[in-house]
Amino acid sequence: MTTATEEQLLHSAAQVYSSNAKSIRSFTQLLLSLPLSEVLTLAGKLRQRAHKNHFDLCSIINVKSGRCSEDCKFCAQSVHYNTAAPVYPFLDQEEILSLAKHNESKGVHRYSLVGSGKGINDGDLEKAEISVASLRENTSLSICTSFGIISKEKAERLKAAGVSTYHHNLEAAKSFYPQICSTHSYKERVETLRIAKEAGLSLCSGGIIGLGENFEQRIELAAALRETGVLSIPINILDGIEGTPLAGTQTPPTDELLLSIAAFRILNPDAYIRLAGGRRHLGVHFRTALHAGVDAAIVGDFLTTLGASIDEDLQTIRDEDFVPLRGEF
Repeated sequence: MTTATEEQLLHSAAQVYSSNAKSIRSFTQLLLSLPLSEVLTLAGKLRQRAHKNHFDLCSIINVKSGRCSEDCKFCAQSVHYNTAAPVYPFLDQEEILSLAKHNESKGVHRYSLVGSGKGINDGDLEKAEISVASLRENTSLSICTSFGIISKEKAERLKAAGVSTYHHNLEAAKSFYPQICSTHSYKERVETLRIAKEAGLSLCSGGIIGLGENFEQRIELAAALRETGVLSIPINILDGIEGTPLAGTQTPPTDELLLSIAAFRILNPDAYIRLAGGRRHLGVHFRTALHAGVDAAIVGDFLTTLGASIDEDLQTIRDEDFVPLRGEF
C-alpha cells in the first residue's frame, strides 16, 4: 500500500515531460522537500513491483580503445585530450570470447562489446559480426554492443548477427548537453536510439551524474529516457579523469547521489536501473543505493576506470537479498 506522500510523488512524476520545464521543476521541488528515506522507500517499492528481487548483471569489454574524434569532456579516449587511456585497434575474436567465458562462469548475464569512436566503420563492423556469432555459438550470454552513432543498415546487421541490445547513452539532459560535447548533437544520440529500436534491438541508455548539471537537468534526462522507451538505464557517477576538462570536478554529496538514483527509478518504474562507472564514489553507501530502486549493475572493470571484482559484487548483491537473474529485455 502506498502512503499519501508516495501517491503525491507518483502523481507528480506522471506529469513530468522532458520538454516541459514547469513539470520538471515541480517534481524536483517535491523530491527535495521530502525526507530522503521516504523517497528511497518508494523507489524500492517500485523496483520490487517491477522485478521483485531479481538483479541483472552485465560486463563490458573495450574492444577498441582511444583516438576517438569526439570531444566529450568526460572521456579519457578522446583524441582532444592527453590522458593515459590505452590505444589499440579492434580486438581479436579469441580475446573477446575468452573474457566472455570467464564472465559467464562467474554468473554474468550480459556481455557488452564497446568500441571508441563516433561510429563503427565497415571493417570493424565485420569483426564485430564475427565475434558476436562466436559468442552466440559458445556462450549463453545476451550480447550488447555500443558502437556510437549508427545507421539503419548497421543496426540491422548487428541485429541479424545476434545482438540483443544496443547501448548508447544520452549522457546528459538536452539543456545541458552542449556544455559537454560540440562534435555531435544530442539529436544524433536520440536518433541512434530510435534507429536501434526500429531494427528490433532493446535499448540501454543512461547518463552521468556530476558533470556540472543541476538536479532539475537530471530529472530532464530521466524523463527523456522514459519517453525513448529505454529498458536498461546505466547510471554513472563522474570520475574526473586527469587530462580531461572535467578532471578535479567535485562529486555531488552522497545523499544527492542516492536521491538522483531514486528519481530515475520513480520516473522509469519498469526499467532496470543499472549502477555503472564511478560507483566507488558511493563508498559504503553502495548497499544503500541497491535499495534506492537499483536492480542491475555493470560488474568487473569498466572502460578506463577500475570496478570491484565480480565476486565482490555478487557477494554484496546476495548479502542484500537480491537474486542474480537475467532481466527480461
